[in-house]
Amino acid sequence: MIKSKWGLVPAVLLGFALFNTACAQIPPAAIPTGQAYINEEQQVEHSTVLFNNSKYLIPLQNLDQLKIASVHFSNRYATAFDSLLNKYSKVDVFDGNTYSGSKNLIDLSGDLKWYNTIILQVNDADLNNPQIMDFISSNQKLKNVIVAAFGGGGMLTKLNNVTVPILWTERATPVSAFYSAQAIFGGLPVTQKLTRSYSLQFASGMGFITNKTRLQYTVPEEAGISAANLTEIDNIAREAISQHATPGCVVLVAKDGKVIFNKAYGYHTYDNTIPDNITDIFDLASMTKITATTVEAMKLTDEGKLNLEGTIGDYIPLARKSNKNDIKIRDILMHQAGLIPDIKTFEKVKPSDHSTDSSAAYPVRVSDHYFLRKDYFKDVMFPDMLNSPIKTPGQYVYSDISMLLMKEIEESITSVPENVYVQQQFYGPLGMQTAGFLPLHRFSANRIPPTENDQEYRQSLLDGYVHDPTAAMLGGVAGHAGLFASANDVAIIYQMLLNRGTYGGVQYFKPEVVDLFTSKQSAVSRRGLGFDRWDPIADRHYPSKLASPQTYGHTGFTGTCIWVDPKYNLVYVFLSNRVHPDASNKLGSLNIRPRIQDVVYDAITKGM
Repeated sequence: MIKSKWGLVPAVLLGFALFNTACAQIPPAAIPTGQAYINEEQQVEHSTVLFNNSKYLIPLQNLDQLKIASVHFSNRYATAFDSLLNKYSKVDVFDGNTYSGSKNLIDLSGDLKWYNTIILQVNDADLNNPQIMDFISSNQKLKNVIVAAFGGGGMLTKLNNVTVPILWTERATPVSAFYSAQAIFGGLPVTQKLTRSYSLQFASGMGFITNKTRLQYTVPEEAGISAANLTEIDNIAREAISQHATPGCVVLVAKDGKVIFNKAYGYHTYDNTIPDNITDIFDLASMTKITATTVEAMKLTDEGKLNLEGTIGDYIPLARKSNKNDIKIRDILMHQAGLIPDIKTFEKVKPSDHSTDSSAAYPVRVSDHYFLRKDYFKDVMFPDMLNSPIKTPGQYVYSDISMLLMKEIEESITSVPENVYVQQQFYGPLGMQTAGFLPLHRFSANRIPPTENDQEYRQSLLDGYVHDPTAAMLGGVAGHAGLFASANDVAIIYQMLLNRGTYGGVQYFKPEVVDLFTSKQSAVSRRGLGFDRWDPIADRHYPSKLASPQTYGHTGFTGTCIWVDPKYNLVYVFLSNRVHPDASNKLGSLNIRPRIQDVVYDAITKGM
């Protein structure tokens, strides 16, 4: 339910994937659903034209380099527009109407000093205001400015002297707000040219065409799915919560590059204080293995810097005198190097190894009031990894040590910490606003559902600190765990993989590298390189009885999963904190994640 001044509105009425709570100011009756939404969107598309885009500013590129502000005046659907902008990148919103009386738009320009990109929403009435026209004229000389214009074609003549991109749509509706915002980022294409002349600057036949390059946010019907056939997801999520399998969860489904379902259920904890939100940031646990460590391995392989047939000793000099020297990188990624599952963690820590306060001697923050001594990893944990026994090479044994070692290998190649590398190479450029390690450095704990209430070692509720003990003792950055993200961010990076390495007009890997890592590579297990995959277990199949053999992804111990099915052009994300307040296997025993996934496949089969 979404709370608004019109009361509680069922999310199904508002379009599963279109809204953040900012859109609650729009009456639900104003927003079409199902086929009616698609019909309105088609009319919007046919009346939307892009001008002055010779420098190809639209769709926006290099998102990690942009500081974006959205400014509105009398656009009644500004909240809808801004909500969709924020699906793609962090966009700060300014209400131009507050700059009146003793203030004026010169003050607004001052407040926008630190922004290099301004998206300005205007209608015909706004353009009668000379201050707004002066605002456009002065800022277009200094910054990237995009004018999103809503209204009849006659308003274009008022923009004759504007040289920056103008995205004009004749229709002023919630759907046109959604469309224009997505078109600015490439979530939707601009396909039309002007059909009549209004001035020399806006003559018939003018207009720039753009391509769809990023996720679109829309109703299920646009992907050929009836929204009614997805409602069973609600029942399964409620079952999980009522059975205390998890206090809350977020589900996202993207089909054909379109996010058609994204809903939050329950609360951060069982005391029902903070409701789950679709923008919440979850501990992804072992999803880190593929969302951070494996994608870095893919890029280094693509660049010729990592040889899958090479050995640990080729990249880690300290390993050359250990039993890890001859282990191949390929075998590490497939979990068949003979490595044991993990090393000892808290049970091995001596009283002199940790402190309740941080200091130069105890700099590694494990959680609140728990700090490890300097060089504990180098002195204790890394030797434990290198000296751990080798069991039977060639057999499949799922091991966290595999990705701990991959992190060390990658950092030896790049000389960049893994958390910094993936942020710079993937998360920032892709527009992933929440993804990253050490989330408390950037976000309030209120946005992060807590995991375990660890009274044995850390004596605290883990809220924003990684749940996995080995990752915790590494200060929250590890190759196998430690990554946090929202469902939308997870969808973005896996849509890039589903696109075989391309997103937002940027190629992150060659297609053949994606195919290599995500396809079955092992003769003794279902695994790809880093990625978990489909498996015909008994009569139900993994991860879903209806998933295709092409499916790849991973689960996380905290109650998360990501599955990509190229056959169905599908991305499925499930995030929860099922280990709160302590670890329970109910989420698994109730088959919550696969049952929700089955609902999606059933809905695809049933169609409209």
